Amino acid sequence: MPGKAQLEVRHTRSLESEAFVLLLRTADALLREVEGVLKNSGLSQTQYNVLRILRGAGPAGLACREIAGRMITRDPDITRLLDRLEARGLVSRSRERRDRRVVTSRITAQAARLLKQLDEPVSSLHQWQFRHIPARRLRLLVSLLEQARKRDRARPE
Repeated sequence: MPGKAQLEVRHTRSLESEAFVLLLRTADALLREVEGVLKNSGLSQTQYNVLRILRGAGPAGLACREIAGRMITRDPDITRLLDRLEARGLVSRSRERRDRRVVTSRITAQAARLLKQLDEPVSSLHQWQFRHIPARRLRLLVSLLEQARKRDRARPE
Protein backbone atom coordinates (compact mmCIF):
# COMPACT_ATOMS: atom_id res chain seq x y z
CA MET A 1 0.00 0.00 0.00
CA PRO A 2 1.45 3.39 -0.96
CA GLY A 3 2.25 5.91 1.76
CA LYS A 4 0.52 9.29 2.06
CA ALA A 5 3.40 11.05 0.33
CA GLN A 6 3.22 8.66 -2.61
CA LEU A 7 -0.52 9.28 -2.94
CA GLU A 8 0.05 13.05 -2.89
CA VAL A 9 2.46 12.86 -5.81
CA ARG A 10 1.29 9.78 -7.68
CA HIS A 11 1.13 11.79 -10.90
CA THR A 12 4.91 12.22 -10.95
CA ARG A 13 6.95 10.20 -13.40
CA SER A 14 10.30 10.04 -11.65
CA LEU A 15 11.92 9.93 -8.25
CA GLU A 16 13.29 13.42 -8.90
CA SER A 17 9.78 14.73 -9.65
CA GLU A 18 8.47 13.08 -6.49
CA ALA A 19 11.25 14.66 -4.42
CA PHE A 20 10.58 18.06 -5.99
CA VAL A 21 6.82 17.99 -5.37
CA LEU A 22 7.22 16.72 -1.80
CA LEU A 23 9.83 19.39 -1.05
CA LEU A 24 7.49 22.15 -2.26
CA ARG A 25 4.47 20.73 -0.42
CA THR A 26 6.51 20.40 2.78
CA ALA A 27 7.87 23.94 2.49
CA ASP A 28 4.35 25.25 1.93
CA ALA A 29 3.00 23.42 5.00
CA LEU A 30 5.85 24.66 7.21
CA LEU A 31 5.51 28.25 5.95
CA ARG A 32 1.76 28.27 6.61
CA GLU A 33 2.52 27.44 10.25
CA VAL A 34 5.06 30.27 10.43
CA GLU A 35 2.49 32.64 8.93
CA GLY A 36 0.14 31.60 11.73
CA VAL A 37 2.69 32.75 14.32
CA LEU A 38 3.31 36.01 12.43
CA LYS A 39 -0.38 36.78 11.89
CA ASN A 40 -0.90 38.73 15.13
CA SER A 41 2.11 40.93 14.35
CA GLY A 42 0.63 41.87 10.98
CA LEU A 43 3.70 40.64 9.14
CA SER A 44 3.81 38.31 6.17
CA GLN A 45 6.55 35.70 6.03
CA THR A 46 8.29 37.77 3.34
CA GLN A 47 8.18 40.96 5.44
CA TYR A 48 9.47 39.02 8.44
CA ASN A 49 12.31 37.70 6.31
CA VAL A 50 13.28 41.22 5.19
CA LEU A 51 13.31 42.46 8.78
CA ARG A 52 15.48 39.53 9.88
CA ILE A 53 17.89 40.24 7.03
CA LEU A 54 18.09 43.91 8.00
CA ARG A 55 18.57 43.07 11.67
CA GLY A 56 21.49 40.86 10.67
CA ALA A 57 22.97 43.65 8.55
CA GLY A 58 23.26 45.91 11.59
CA PRO A 59 23.42 49.71 11.50
CA ALA A 60 25.05 49.76 8.04
CA GLY A 61 21.85 48.44 6.46
CA LEU A 62 21.62 47.00 2.98
CA ALA A 63 20.83 48.11 -0.54
CA CYS A 64 17.72 46.70 -2.19
CA ARG A 65 19.67 44.29 -4.41
CA GLU A 66 21.55 42.93 -1.38
CA ILE A 67 18.28 42.28 0.44
CA ALA A 68 16.89 40.53 -2.65
CA GLY A 69 19.96 38.29 -2.80
CA ARG A 70 19.46 37.14 0.80
CA MET A 71 15.72 36.47 0.60
CA ILE A 72 14.42 32.95 1.27
CA THR A 73 11.88 33.27 -1.52
CA ARG A 74 12.20 35.65 -4.43
CA ASP A 75 10.00 38.71 -4.44
CA PRO A 76 9.82 40.53 -7.76
CA ASP A 77 9.09 43.88 -6.14
CA ILE A 78 11.37 44.41 -3.15
CA THR A 79 10.92 48.17 -3.49
CA ARG A 80 7.16 47.97 -2.91
CA LEU A 81 7.70 45.57 -0.01
CA LEU A 82 10.13 48.06 1.56
CA ASP A 83 7.62 50.87 0.92
CA ARG A 84 5.02 49.03 3.02
CA LEU A 85 7.50 48.33 5.81
CA GLU A 86 8.64 51.96 5.80
CA ALA A 87 5.01 53.17 5.97
CA ARG A 88 4.59 51.06 9.13
CA GLY A 89 7.72 52.55 10.69
CA LEU A 90 9.62 49.24 10.53
CA VAL A 91 12.25 50.28 7.98
CA SER A 92 14.05 53.55 7.28
CA ARG A 93 15.67 54.30 3.93
CA SER A 94 18.22 56.82 2.77
CA ARG A 95 20.10 57.62 -0.44
CA GLU A 96 23.81 57.09 -0.37
CA ARG A 97 25.92 60.23 -0.78
CA ARG A 98 28.57 58.49 -2.88
CA ASP A 99 26.07 57.01 -5.32
CA ARG A 100 22.63 58.65 -5.29
CA ARG A 101 21.19 55.67 -7.19
CA VAL A 102 21.70 53.42 -4.15
CA VAL A 103 19.06 53.47 -1.41
CA THR A 104 20.07 51.82 1.85
CA SER A 105 17.43 50.27 4.10
CA ARG A 106 17.81 49.86 7.84
CA ILE A 107 15.68 48.23 10.50
CA THR A 108 14.07 50.65 12.97
CA ALA A 109 14.02 50.26 16.75
CA GLN A 110 10.30 49.49 16.53
CA ALA A 111 10.97 46.59 14.14
CA ALA A 112 13.84 45.34 16.29
CA ARG A 113 11.47 45.18 19.28
CA LEU A 114 8.87 43.37 17.18
CA LEU A 115 11.43 40.80 16.03
CA LYS A 116 12.60 40.30 19.61
CA GLN A 117 9.00 39.47 20.57
CA LEU A 118 8.77 37.00 17.67
CA ASP A 119 12.13 35.27 18.19
CA GLU A 120 10.95 32.84 20.86
CA PRO A 121 7.58 31.90 19.29
CA VAL A 122 9.18 31.30 15.87
CA SER A 123 12.04 29.30 17.38
CA SER A 124 9.59 27.23 19.41
CA LEU A 125 7.53 26.58 16.30
CA HIS A 126 10.58 25.34 14.39
CA GLN A 127 11.47 23.05 17.28
CA TRP A 128 7.91 21.72 17.31
CA GLN A 129 7.84 21.31 13.51
CA PHE A 130 10.90 19.06 13.58
CA ARG A 131 10.46 17.48 17.02
CA HIS A 132 9.91 14.01 15.62
CA ILE A 133 13.17 13.96 13.64
CA PRO A 134 16.35 13.07 15.56
CA ALA A 135 19.20 15.60 15.39
CA ARG A 136 21.43 13.33 13.30
CA ARG A 137 18.66 12.98 10.70
CA LEU A 138 18.09 16.75 10.70
CA ARG A 139 21.80 17.26 10.03
CA LEU A 140 21.49 14.79 7.14
CA LEU A 141 18.44 16.68 5.82
CA VAL A 142 20.36 19.97 5.94
CA SER A 143 23.26 18.36 4.11
CA LEU A 144 20.98 16.86 1.45
CA LEU A 145 19.21 20.17 0.90
CA GLU A 146 22.55 21.96 0.53
CA GLN A 147 23.63 19.30 -1.95
CA ALA A 148 20.40 19.73 -3.94
CA ARG A 149 21.14 23.46 -4.29
CA LYS A 150 24.68 22.97 -5.59
CA ARG A 151 25.21 23.71 -9.24
CA ASP A 152 28.28 22.04 -10.72
CA ARG A 153 27.47 23.02 -14.27
CA ALA A 154 24.97 24.90 -16.37
CA ARG A 155 21.54 23.37 -16.85
CA PRO A 156 21.28 21.56 -20.19
CA GLU A 157 18.91 23.13 -22.69
